[in-house]
Amino acid sequence: MKKILSTGAALLAVSCSVAAQDAVLDSLTNVELHEVQIVSTRATSKTPIAFTNISKDEIKKQNTGLDLPFLLLSSPSVLTTSDAGTGIGYTSIRVRGTDATRINVTANGIPMNDAESQSVFWVNTPDLASSLEDIQIQRGAGTSTNGSGAFGGSINMRTQNASSTAYGEVSGSYGSFNSHKETVRVGTGLLGNHWAFDARISNIGSDGYRDRASSDLKSYFAQGTYFGETTTLKFITFGGREKTYHAWDGISLKKLEEDRTYNPNGVIKDDNENKGKEIGFYDDQIDYYKQTHYQLILTQRLAAGWQLNAALHYTKGYGYYQEYKNGRTLKEYGLAPYYSPTFNADGTPDGYELIKKQNLIRKKIVDNHFGGGVFSLDYNSGRWATSLGGGANYYTNDHYGQVLWVKNYIGTLDPDHEYYRNNGSKTDANIYAKANYRIVGGLHAYADLQYRFVRYELNGTNDKWDWTASPERSQQLDVDKKFNFFNPKAGLFWQIDTNNSAYASFAMTNKEPTRNNYTDGLFNAPPKSERLYDYELGYTYRGRIFNAGVNLYYMDYKDQLVLNGKLNEIGEPMAENVKDSYRMGIELMAGAKITSWLTWNVNATWSKNKIKGYTGYLSDYDENWDDMWTQTAVYVGDTPIAFSPSFMANSNIGVNYKGFEAYLQTQYVSRQYLDNFGKKEDSLNPYCVSTLSANYTFKVRSLKSVSIGATVYNLFNKKYVTNGYSQTAAIYQQGDKQLEAQQVSDPRFYPMAGTNVLANITLRF
Repeated sequence: MKKILSTGAALLAVSCSVAAQDAVLDSLTNVELHEVQIVSTRATSKTPIAFTNISKDEIKKQNTGLDLPFLLLSSPSVLTTSDAGTGIGYTSIRVRGTDATRINVTANGIPMNDAESQSVFWVNTPDLASSLEDIQIQRGAGTSTNGSGAFGGSINMRTQNASSTAYGEVSGSYGSFNSHKETVRVGTGLLGNHWAFDARISNIGSDGYRDRASSDLKSYFAQGTYFGETTTLKFITFGGREKTYHAWDGISLKKLEEDRTYNPNGVIKDDNENKGKEIGFYDDQIDYYKQTHYQLILTQRLAAGWQLNAALHYTKGYGYYQEYKNGRTLKEYGLAPYYSPTFNADGTPDGYELIKKQNLIRKKIVDNHFGGGVFSLDYNSGRWATSLGGGANYYTNDHYGQVLWVKNYIGTLDPDHEYYRNNGSKTDANIYAKANYRIVGGLHAYADLQYRFVRYELNGTNDKWDWTASPERSQQLDVDKKFNFFNPKAGLFWQIDTNNSAYASFAMTNKEPTRNNYTDGLFNAPPKSERLYDYELGYTYRGRIFNAGVNLYYMDYKDQLVLNGKLNEIGEPMAENVKDSYRMGIELMAGAKITSWLTWNVNATWSKNKIKGYTGYLSDYDENWDDMWTQTAVYVGDTPIAFSPSFMANSNIGVNYKGFEAYLQTQYVSRQYLDNFGKKEDSLNPYCVSTLSANYTFKVRSLKSVSIGATVYNLFNKKYVTNGYSQTAAIYQQGDKQLEAQQVSDPRFYPMAGTNVLANITLRF
């Protein structure tokens, strides 16, 4: 009922706003607004790199509820994952096999990657897609950008332009697993020839495919724009609040066959008669985070051909995750062991037992701030297109943990007992110069030089227990690392004729380790920075009916940080530097306008992704060694890089006829290995999944348009998995290290939902 009332009130407000503007609309329809743009980090049609542009209309067709990564699914070399199995909640994206920590993401040229983890958690800004003008995905090293290095790709988002006319829009979706999305968008149009305001609010929720994998997401977007004769100034704020139940842990192959929806997170185990048996689940096993972004963006046209773009930004984030932990060692949490009375079968006292381990509830909290500025000075005239740009940003994040409850604890437990605290801070500054020069005819030379300085500091106590210290204690963090990176890029672009073009380029880029690379690695062996040499060669044909393209790439990594088989406490894979590794492949794209109403677009990627001379590590377990774990080095040689399929392909058939739109999207992905040992038993099976969507738009009295539609995901009900992790170990049954170890695989998987549906409706005023 609350949702219905809220939607009705919003609809009434939109109607009133639109009605108030009706008298001035006609005089504004031809006004051209000089929009704010920070475009120097974007590739243009003459830039010699591989990229894909996704327009506002293309985003809108798929934006009925799923997170933004799933709206990019049909782009070349792109894979997506979802913990909950529905594409709502915690989702992630990979480009050319590289994970989120290697994909640079910006909004209006401003960094979006978390400075420490170097990932973007899309759940923190739900439904941002409803406020985007377009997206550019660059594959490979790409152009110089702000923020973390691009080691597989970059995603450059531009928020929506201000509208010259007033508008209102209400949309809603509902479908399987109680998934729903409600969005209201309004805009004033141009006021007084100088001002325009736009706003959006969204509510998204889902029970998830997996048990208890629920999501409760709220978000907003608001902007005010001032248009002057030569000046445009825009203030933007957007953000979100997410509350999700943990679905961070995967399930075994046996469980995958028996109960695909099983979610082990939050399990409460019996520690009495039926020790280890599941007796329930903790209701508040949740992740909560609130993130708010502020951007002030200036575009100033100077002399002929000159333009200055500058932006100030600030992001505030606060959140925590809370979880039930079974049988935890009390001293790891700064708690003293205690004596608990024991009893005979008849209930009479029988002495005392020293309790060193107990069930407890813990809470891990982050409180972060990120701010700075970016700029570019652009010159475009005649043969030259140049940019001088850069930025400086500062980040600080407090990490701390609390114990909220201990089962049957005897002793003093302060409310919100704190057991660790540390702070991470990062300074990140860069300056770059780019130039594109038309040498002769359609031949262009491109150069891009960037210097980047990074200083990362990490101090305090960590939540990891150091069993090697004397005396034993929490891991002590004392990191102060400085990096000076030079990232040159160069290439040639040749517009052969109206239909044909080709390019070749080389790029070198560097990247610093993430926070986890420091905290989850060996205490006495800090990780090194990584370097990428990226070689690209491409050709494109664009015709009236048919277009096609091919891109060849060779990405040569030095000291790449790759999975080493170990996991931290929340299932995140640990990584180590390997001396030599590479990715090489061919990306093919083709599209045809078969009739005026029927199109077909396809793309495919064949690739070879290898680590040279790899030595991996197996955990050794022997039940006779008092449950001790050690590591054994295993030389593998040349081996496939984890999560890097050798082949993937997309097909998208679209129909657009008199207000009716439909598309059939299909993706095939070959086998992916969960670690770098290249064993089939530790891999994700190949899968082929289709999505069918249909939508009809028509006009009714007093409305601009009404759209109704539905999307069927996993059309053919395939049982497939897009993500997982390895738990390969070496077991010595007799406790004799001289015996040959038995290598045992016990992988974990994140299953995706079977056939599921989202219906949608949109009213435009």
